[in-house]
This record gives sequence, C-alpha cells and structure tokens, in this order.
Amino acid sequence: MAYTIGLDYGTNSVRALLVDVANGNELGTSVYEYETGEAGIILDSADHNLARQNPADYIKGIEVTIKAAIAQARKADKNFDTNRIIGIGIDTTGSTPIPVDENGIPLSMSEPFKDNPNAYAWLWKDHTAHAEAAEITESAQKEHPEYLAKCGGTYSSEWFFSKVLHCLRTDPAVFDAAYSWVECCDYIPAVLTDTAKPDMIKRSRCAAGHKAMFNSQWGGLPAEDFLAKLDPKLGALRERLYDETYTVETQAGTLTEQWALKLGLPAGIPVAVGAFDAHLGAVGSGIAPGKLIKIIGTSTCDMLVFETSRELADVPGICGIVDGSILPGFFGLEAGQSAVGDIFNWFVNYIQAGGKEAGSHEALTERAANLKPGQSGLLALDWNNGNRTILVDQRLTGLLVGQTLHTRPEEIYRALIEATAFGALTIINRFEEYGVKVSEVINCGGIAEKNPLLMQIYSDVTGRQMNISRSVQSCALGSCIAGAVVAGKKTGGFDNVPDAQGAMCGIKDVTYKPIEENHKLYTKLYALYKQLHDAFGTTNYSGKLANVMKELLDIKDSV
Repeated sequence: MAYTIGLDYGTNSVRALLVDVANGNELGTSVYEYETGEAGIILDSADHNLARQNPADYIKGIEVTIKAAIAQARKADKNFDTNRIIGIGIDTTGSTPIPVDENGIPLSMSEPFKDNPNAYAWLWKDHTAHAEAAEITESAQKEHPEYLAKCGGTYSSEWFFSKVLHCLRTDPAVFDAAYSWVECCDYIPAVLTDTAKPDMIKRSRCAAGHKAMFNSQWGGLPAEDFLAKLDPKLGALRERLYDETYTVETQAGTLTEQWALKLGLPAGIPVAVGAFDAHLGAVGSGIAPGKLIKIIGTSTCDMLVFETSRELADVPGICGIVDGSILPGFFGLEAGQSAVGDIFNWFVNYIQAGGKEAGSHEALTERAANLKPGQSGLLALDWNNGNRTILVDQRLTGLLVGQTLHTRPEEIYRALIEATAFGALTIINRFEEYGVKVSEVINCGGIAEKNPLLMQIYSDVTGRQMNISRSVQSCALGSCIAGAVVAGKKTGGFDNVPDAQGAMCGIKDVTYKPIEENHKLYTKLYALYKQLHDAFGTTNYSGKLANVMKELLDIKDSV
C-alpha cells in the first residue's frame, strides 16, 4: 500500500489530508485555524481592501495538521505505516506573495518588521493595489498588449505585480528590505525541502502564468524595461525573481531530515511543486476537456482545460490561459467570482437579520427554500468584493434592487444566492462565446457539499446538471494526486496526473437537474441581471434601467 499527503492552505485555515493512492480513500485529515488576526486574516478597519496573513501560521499548520492526520490514519487502519507515505503535495491561495530576505525568510519574522502588515503575506483577497493594477493595465495596453491577452485583458489588484508595486509605493522600507517576493504556493514546498533561498525555489507555473504574466512566448516574466517604466526598482527586482517555472508533476525537492523528525515521517519523501488551491481542486475533481470545475467557497474559481494541440482564442475577462497550469499538455483556463460564501457570511454576520438563530445560514436557507424564483421581487449583483470575471474590476460593489417594506431576510438571502448563480452563468457564457465548450459541471467545496438549495438554484439558473465531486476535500486531494505523481509508479504512485485521477477521483451519486419552470423564470431574471451588470460594470452601456423595477414586480406578480 502507498499513501500521500496533501496540504491545502485556504483563506482561514490549512488542512492536511492523507489518502490511499490506489483508490483515493481518505484515512486521515486535520484542520488548523490560523491564529493571527480575525479568522486568520490581518485586517484594517480604516481600509476594507487590506487582507494579510502571518507566514508563521503557515509553518505551524504543517506540523499540527500532518501529525493529527497521521494519528487519525493509524486509528482508521491498523496496518497503516508512515514508511509507505511516498509523496507530499501542496496547494495554497493565490496570488498570495510574501516579501522575503536573501535566505527566503519572510520579513514578518524579523524584529524590524514584526508589527508591519506590509511585511506579511499579501492574501489573495487584498485589493489595496487597485490603482497599481489599473496603471499596469494601462501601460501594458500601450506597450505590451500580448501580456494582457493571456490574462483576460485586464490586470487585477489580486495579482502579484500589483501588490508588489503597491508595497513599493506605500512602504518603500519593506520593499527595499525584501530581496525577493515568493508566492505562498512556492514558499511552503521550499520550507519542507530546504530550498527557500529565492534562487533555489522551483516556481509554480500555475502562479507565475495566471498572476505574474509569465509566458514562454515573451521569455518568461514581463520585460525589465516594461517593469522599470512603472518604477525602476520594480524593473531591478525582476532579476531577483525567476526565469523558469514548473508544473505539479515536478519535484520541488525532498523532505528534509529536520522536517521528517518533526512530523514523524521518513526523510527524502518527494515534495511536489506547489499550485493554487483552485487548480489542484480541479485536479482532485477529475478535470478533463469539457469539464468545468467550480470550486465554491468564500470565493469561487472556475477551471477548464483545453488541448494545446488545438487553436484557442484569447478569452477577454478571464484570469489567464496558461500552458500546463492545471494539467501538463493542456492550457489551463481560470475564471471566478471574488465573493460567494463571503457574501452569505456578510449577510449573516454583519447584517444579522432576525437575530442569531433566525438569521443563521441554516435558518435562512430553510426559509429561502420555500420561495419560488422571482417571488421576492428582488435582484442583486454579486460584487460585494469586486468582480473577478468577466469585468475584472475590484472597485465594483454589491447592489440589491426591488426592496419594499415587506422584504424579509430569507428573500434577501435567496436573492444573494441567485446573484452568485447569475455571475456563474455569465462566466460559462463567456467561455462558450470564445469556443471553449462546457459539457459537464462538477462542483466542489464546502458550500456545494452542504447547501442543496444553492446547487438547485445554480442548476435552474444555468439550465445545466450540477454534479458534486466525490471528495469533500477536492483541493487537498488534488495535492495528494500531485504527491503521487512526483513519487512515480515505481514506488506505488503514478507516471502522470490523468492516471492518478482515474484511480483517485470520482463524483457523488447525488445530482441537481434543472427544473424547467424555474429555468424559464430565471431566464427572465437573468436578462434583468445582465442589464444591471452592463450598466454598472461597463463604460459603454447606453441603455435605460427604468424597466428593471417594474419587470421585477411583474415577475413577482406572475409567480
């Protein structure tokens, strides 16, 4: 028997998963909630755009979760043996860059910067760099439009160079002290393999291609002179970054004796190059051509792959087209929504409509399920944390239309769910508009698992069957698959990702099929959503909105 470990670094916690590579059976799992900040995030009440994390929490999470997962595996299987653990894989949020010194140690771990949030990890959902993102986009449009063509036409404040440039502009002391910047998904494998010095790290193709405009067509990262025009110091940083990138089928290194002793594992276990959680979540959900994988959590990521042997058009508004970022031999395409679960949490935790019990997720979902599509007369935009796809504008905000003096909390809650479903349909339509067909939708993540109402609404809105990934922990399973591939077939693993997926992935028996009557109503509501989407999200909208409220009332009356 052979086992692998997957480390899954999410927004609020890290999870370790230990599986049997022969069939994907999960023997042990453990979660460590980050200790620093609010739910693991360093916030600033004066700036809602700021979101940072403590790299020390990442390190502690390795030891806590792997030890606990191993202990659980021993209880589950009396024949379990740590000597049969053949590989380790890692996924993290992203873009979550960390300023580090020459030895790869985060600046936040040094005395001068221990209380400075700018020296910590810049979490994916940090949008402080929205002005820099606009500046990068404008400059690239003029000088290097090819850079933007592979990342949807607009550079985002969620991405690598926006954040680095914002640090340079707002806290030059941190920027000057940083020898380099390292993505979290590169940092964790480097820590485990003692390759943390920036010039030793094997950088993730996934992170570099989707968030840092890395592409072999123009020699890797954006040209030094392009970066230097934004700021000479940014141009100088380029040579302290990287020239090569690697897929998850590549070893980052092997587990050091020091970490092996800490974790109770044999030294020398292969550790895979890291990737983003959504990309390995797609792997763990069985992604293949035509299969759209939706990772639904605090935000969503929508993942597709497309054969590199076929001609593929650039798709405006998505988060990148990168060769090998998900599956080697395929273009990886990423899209998503900047907030989904976060929107529902905002309504429950901040608005607190109906009190603690009546206003809980469970209570609101139960009452919302009794409503029919359109019955509330409400329509919302899902931009409470900006728009990731297709508008790529983090300065957009949420909207709720149609409220009356009789509007109830469960009606708003359902309207928020519907808004995220309309956003999901907008993404599917954009892919298909540019020739990337979606033949199947597989969902994963806690919300997909726990909320049948949301899944049914998604099915009714999109007119498509919603499937659920077999593993509750698809991102961590994807990391386990990466670990099994870098271990290789000779040690009980696999030679490639598709072979590993065939053995370790699957979907649940439960499915959600569109209800025709609901789909017809949602088609009408989606047309109104698109009006609001284009009116508030684009600069070229010339229509009128006077019909929206009246049509919502007409739909409400008809229901």
